[in-house]
Amino acid sequence: MIQRKLTQTINNRLFKGKAIIIVGARQVGKTSLMSNIISHHKEPILSLNCDDPEVRAMLSGVNLSNLRLLIGKHKIVIIDEAQRVDGIGLTLKLITDNIPDVQLLVTGSSSLELRNRLDEPLTGRKFEYTMFPVSTAELLDTYGLLGVKQTLENRLIFGSYPDIITHSDDAAELLTNLSGSYLYRDLLSLDDIRRPVLLEKLLVALALQVGSEVSFNELAQTTGTDSKTVEKYINLLSKCFVIFQLSAYNRNVRTELKRGKKIYFYDNGIRNAILQNFSPLNLRQDVGALWENFFISERIKANHYAHRHAKSYFWRTTQQQEIDYIEDCDGKIDAFELKWNKRAAAKARMPEIFTKSYDVASFSAVTPDNYLQFLID
Repeated sequence: MIQRKLTQTINNRLFKGKAIIIVGARQVGKTSLMSNIISHHKEPILSLNCDDPEVRAMLSGVNLSNLRLLIGKHKIVIIDEAQRVDGIGLTLKLITDNIPDVQLLVTGSSSLELRNRLDEPLTGRKFEYTMFPVSTAELLDTYGLLGVKQTLENRLIFGSYPDIITHSDDAAELLTNLSGSYLYRDLLSLDDIRRPVLLEKLLVALALQVGSEVSFNELAQTTGTDSKTVEKYINLLSKCFVIFQLSAYNRNVRTELKRGKKIYFYDNGIRNAILQNFSPLNLRQDVGALWENFFISERIKANHYAHRHAKSYFWRTTQQQEIDYIEDCDGKIDAFELKWNKRAAAKARMPEIFTKSYDVASFSAVTPDNYLQFLID
């Protein structure tokens, strides 16, 4: 079993009088994480999957008496895919406030739905964590350095979902299934999403523009809609943990981009499945984009699990001077150029205007030879 970074974090939070909420895309391993945690506990456990209509009905609009009957003598209650239950926030509040010896372990695959329903009722009553596809550090803990090095190309192409790593021979088929409607199941259930074909077109357009600045107006023209609809769909995809956005870093330089956006996928495999391109690296024209998407998503995972509250950006001027990736952590700026080719990395330099304008703590050219030092604490 792959060793997940959140395991110890959650173990340290058990039975502290608060619900534990784990959010993340479907199939990233939330249920397996919960199963692994409870396997070491002897307390009676109740597991409820809210994909089941009967379970949803039992948890919707219930009173305290019915909740006590449902929970019975169980001391740990797992509620999977909680965002599918109307009024789940009030239900969890009732349990937390009135049955304090019960530990709630709650998962959700849509931060949009779950946070909307939890934030107010569970204020001060929850610990919340995000779970991602398997990180490089988690692979290192499980398979060692050799395993990490040997699987780099595979992860660039097929990504890091747990099922993909453990069933690599079937990776293409599994990813094709995952990148279909299942991954966007919660998003497609929203009333706002009435055009699934448009969603598919937008995902293809975003997959083709990884590493490039995106224009909502251009995306709207490409997909046959308007920029407001594009922005709405992108925000929803972000809240369902399919993609994430980087804004342009701008503070001092007059020619800096002010409103630029880049969009990346949380997982390379999902990006490649959308394009139906699982060709090996030596046959691809997009290796640079794959490397950029891979490293930035891995760095975000590493920061999250290490509790580093870094803000992520890219930097570009109207004269096309640029830095691929920037982190601002408590005013400390770290800059990264991402180069698949070692020769290109040797020539990488930080633009002089950036060094004159900002107090930069570090500048690194990141390649397959040295990337691990930026992902492993």
